[in-house]
Amino acid sequence: MTTISRRRFLQLSAIAGGAMALGDWADQVLGLMPRPRLAYAAEPIKVGIIDPLSSPYKTSSIHDVHGATVALEMYNKRGGVLGRPVSIIEADDASNVQTAIKAAAKLIKEDRVDFLMGTFNGDVALAVAEVAKQDNKLFMATCPHIMELTGPRCNSHTFVFMPNARMMAQAVTPHLVKAYGNKWYMITADTVDGKAALQAMTDALKTQGGDVIGAATTAFGTTDFTAALTEAKNAKPQVIILNLYGWDLVNALKAYTKSELAKEKIGVGGMIGGEQIGRPLGYANNAGVWGLIWDPKINTESSRRFIQGVIDKYNHTPTSRCYLGYAAMMQILEAVRRAGTTETGAVIKALEGHDFDGLKEGRSYFRAWDHQHVQDVLVGQAYGKELGLGHYQILATVPGDAVAGGIEQNTCRL
Repeated sequence: MTTISRRRFLQLSAIAGGAMALGDWADQVLGLMPRPRLAYAAEPIKVGIIDPLSSPYKTSSIHDVHGATVALEMYNKRGGVLGRPVSIIEADDASNVQTAIKAAAKLIKEDRVDFLMGTFNGDVALAVAEVAKQDNKLFMATCPHIMELTGPRCNSHTFVFMPNARMMAQAVTPHLVKAYGNKWYMITADTVDGKAALQAMTDALKTQGGDVIGAATTAFGTTDFTAALTEAKNAKPQVIILNLYGWDLVNALKAYTKSELAKEKIGVGGMIGGEQIGRPLGYANNAGVWGLIWDPKINTESSRRFIQGVIDKYNHTPTSRCYLGYAAMMQILEAVRRAGTTETGAVIKALEGHDFDGLKEGRSYFRAWDHQHVQDVLVGQAYGKELGLGHYQILATVPGDAVAGGIEQNTCRL
């Protein structure tokens, strides 16, 4: 693929124009023919989206909402779903379980949403999943990666759109070992999500014959990583693995660059990076090898249409969090269209085992037996300077089936 700058990409996108780029594609994907825009006679289909909009994950989380909004507007411009418009009602969980439970209850009982989606923190996602099942609502968990959601605490009403920790870790670990070596030091956020990443990365390292030679735990919301990185340097690892995310990861990478650990031939990387991390960092501070959920250099028609939709709406190229919100919303609404109803049980059946266009090169589908979205996982190396669209060079595209594991490795019993 020819490399272009982000500025040039935005210029070309503006020239192309949203209507031409999206019109025919919307007809194909949504199964709708162009029609006059009529006043809706029916009540809207309401989707409640819960995200940590006021926590260290807030920058990423608003992109989840952006992507979902672009998807529903595409449907609404073509007549909605089942002749009904679609609307989003947002709620902030603040990365707090009790706040999330109250938000989910309000969305269901007062706002009368038809479906729930969103969340990032693993403990929050588990709590919302229980509320959704109790109140017979479908919950599409867009961003959590913890294994419990499709493992011992899976339930019939929850689908997980994000690649799980096993998938991400198994995909990125061979590339980390190849780039830096297999003597690792781990810095992990003291959260359910950090611990899930720690376990998955440790398990994946063992399959590569490697060792964890040291570890540190940091509080969620840490801004100064100097002490943790100094301790890591003293352990003399080949690479420091950051089991962090959001502003925690941004601040840790800034400290890594300031500490000049690369000059000590100590690499850096981890399970999840992406444009939502690269942009706040800037090219100069970004470094390492990372698992990526999606990237704007994916060269498929549906991915390009999605990029154009976000540019038209928000005037920026999308991040992987935009991707998760957009693609997850698309699958909820497509399942409603296939089912011919918003009734929860029918929509669940329409999702189970369904293959769909996941905006990636390989196969995307929801496994019927644990509701995990099996999909490509990307591996990227941070550029460190502007070389083209995005902050990462794509090292590999790993098929989901190669890293997702089978039913014999899973404790989910729906």
